[in-house]
Amino acid sequence: MTDIVLIRHGETVWHHENRYAGSSDVSLTALGRRQADALADWATTSGIVTCWSSDLSRARDTLAPTAAATGLSPRHDARLRELDFGNGEGRTAAEMRERFGEQYEAFRTDPVGHHLPGGEHPEQAVRRALDCLTDIRAETPDGRVLLVWHAPLLRLVLCRLLGIATSEYRRAFPTVRNGALTEIRLSDNNCALLQFNTPIDDPTSKDTR
Repeated sequence: MTDIVLIRHGETVWHHENRYAGSSDVSLTALGRRQADALADWATTSGIVTCWSSDLSRARDTLAPTAAATGLSPRHDARLRELDFGNGEGRTAAEMRERFGEQYEAFRTDPVGHHLPGGEHPEQAVRRALDCLTDIRAETPDGRVLLVWHAPLLRLVLCRLLGIATSEYRRAFPTVRNGALTEIRLSDNNCALLQFNTPIDDPTSKDTR
């Protein structure tokens, strides 16, 4: 069995204005860097045997302190990067509502069937992410893995693995905190959710197995 701890990257400079950061490469804030340091403190006693991240800088920079603290070599994979939100990149919800009108309202109702104009289809993103998870499990068939990536992709993949319609990802998992712990256990034909959105400073989060 492979246990994978899924971490949303630290806070970025676009979070304050609630702008959609998909494939755009935006940097961490001071708080985001502190969240990365907190993750590194947690990781030293977590029992992880390998660590992966998206290739976008906000994920790589969140993982870097953990790699330094644990001595593990970080693996960065483009298949783990966030969805490309197309014409929605860098825009707030209010800006998209004004610019896209009914298209944005359709996205709010069904973000998979009516993804943002010019953006990547969420099902394509799920396929590439699951391909990466398959490779991770093949390389680490028995152990605990840390993976730093992005909130919408994390929620989409959770839905697929747990048998929930991907179109429900925003309703099924409405919030993923920056730097919080979500953990799954993968076996041959099964996925178990061990924890979801656990704050890193929760004293129970160090003993989740």
